[in-house]
Amino acid sequence: MEMKEKNVFVMDHPLIQHKLAILRDERTGTKQFRELVSEIAMLMCYESTRDLPLAEVDVKTPVDIAHAKVLAGRKMAIVPILRAGLGMVDGVLNLIPSARVGHIGMYRDPETHMPVDYYCKMPADLEERDVFLLDPMLATGGSAVDAVSRLKELGAKRIKFMCVIAAPEGLKAFTEAHPDVPVYCAGLDDHLNEHAYIVPGLGDAGDRIFGTK
Repeated sequence: MEMKEKNVFVMDHPLIQHKLAILRDERTGTKQFRELVSEIAMLMCYESTRDLPLAEVDVKTPVDIAHAKVLAGRKMAIVPILRAGLGMVDGVLNLIPSARVGHIGMYRDPETHMPVDYYCKMPADLEERDVFLLDPMLATGGSAVDAVSRLKELGAKRIKFMCVIAAPEGLKAFTEAHPDVPVYCAGLDDHLNEHAYIVPGLGDAGDRIFGTK
């Protein structure tokens, strides 16, 4: 894992980079694309949970008593930004199956490129949970910035943002708005084009996950 700047972590693990290369390929079909997003999210979750606190326990094995470690009772919540963030949920749940899942719905206005909220449903005890906000793309940063602001309004105190690909413009906007929220991404790309798409990117993540146009 490589840290580009404070609170920004770019995943340089070979397995993630290999899967990301296939994900970018325009020839990759919907089924494989969906599977790859989930697999990358699972590998990223492994890294982003590295600092979770542990507690010591004694476990009776068939041979003797083992002095082991378990998660120290921290509650977790997974919050995908609809709709593309849904593609990352199963991968994260594979590692932390006890996590609750909230949803936040936003879309980007095609003219202003600004996020518009349309849905929000969270666990009641959000303030007690480590929250993992998921969205495959950090482009302008508008949706992610707004989503974190909404989570904070609802009481979330520990938030991490996970995306597959980030643009420098979106990363700058996000870290300036929420310098306290760590960002984990699999790739940091070159720039945004005139349509606010990440270059070279991978196209529209939601369309490629769900097979829509």
